[in-house]
Amino acid sequence: MELAHRPVTLPLEQPFTISRETSVEEKLVWIELRHAGTTGYGEAAPQGHYGESVESASAFLDEVGDLLGDDPFALEEIGERLAERPGEMAAKSAVDAALHDLCGKLTATPVWRLLGLRRTGPPTSWTIWLGDPDDMARRAEQVDPRFRRLKLKLGGRDGLDVERVRQVRSVTELPLMVDVNEYWELDEAIENIAALSSLGVEYVEQPLPAGDAGGPRLKRETALPVYVDEDCHTLADVAPCAERAQGINIKLAKSGGIREAHKMAVTARALGLGVMLGCMIESGLGISAACQVASLCDHVDLDGNLLLAEDPWPGVAFEEGIQVPPEEPGLGVREAIRSRE
Repeated sequence: MELAHRPVTLPLEQPFTISRETSVEEKLVWIELRHAGTTGYGEAAPQGHYGESVESASAFLDEVGDLLGDDPFALEEIGERLAERPGEMAAKSAVDAALHDLCGKLTATPVWRLLGLRRTGPPTSWTIWLGDPDDMARRAEQVDPRFRRLKLKLGGRDGLDVERVRQVRSVTELPLMVDVNEYWELDEAIENIAALSSLGVEYVEQPLPAGDAGGPRLKRETALPVYVDEDCHTLADVAPCAERAQGINIKLAKSGGIREAHKMAVTARALGLGVMLGCMIESGLGISAACQVASLCDHVDLDGNLLLAEDPWPGVAFEEGIQVPPEEPGLGVREAIRSRE
């Protein structure tokens, strides 16, 4: 197989703010895997928070072409060889997505069917990024009515997080989830979650910093389910997370791809954990890869491509609040520019 890659920068429709940063664009890497006259595509969304960048992902991809071999169906073996190189999970996820895309195209089968899964999963939430309480409420009022769930970014460290949720609740009856992105301390988390329990919040995502010693206590005392994100990257993290949370958030860019995400979801179920499927800000190429395993999950947060000014990889359908993967072979999306050629 031949591996090629290129960096891209995609502008967002509006600035996107979470507790630790504001973004106006997203830097990604697109990869191509060629075999037997067919090309599979994948997308890497490296995150600086995890010590990754477009430059480090590209350097990794420059080095691993010889590890792929000539059999795109040897997914387990290829994954084991890539795992010998530490880090760069977003780049590994892109390779994994391209392999699945390639296998689907070679067999004329969509990836979700190759995996033996249902096509559709739960409805995706729409993210209300961090802002002043009245601003977040105003944006919640303007949400596309097709969305059936809202996810609120908290962690303002200004004592107003509960008020943010209260203001949003005053303008919508939709189910609410909140994501703190590691920005509460233990006592603050216990107090805030108790207040949120009366506002129709379904769960709280990553309230404490990853690895915080207070995690097990928070799980015991919390009034709402806790889902961990930054605490849970790969399969090896799932069992330890059962001590500190009621559920995990799986993201392909953290886990290394579709194959690892599938294993994580099955393991979490066996441990009695809830399963959420999340994303970075990604194009339809990255979102389609995640959609292939959405039916394994209880909650879905796959709005990354909908935050872009323009999605350059159309194909994922947004139907009745659900991000639905294509029925075409592989990941089923095509780059818009090439589609017009």
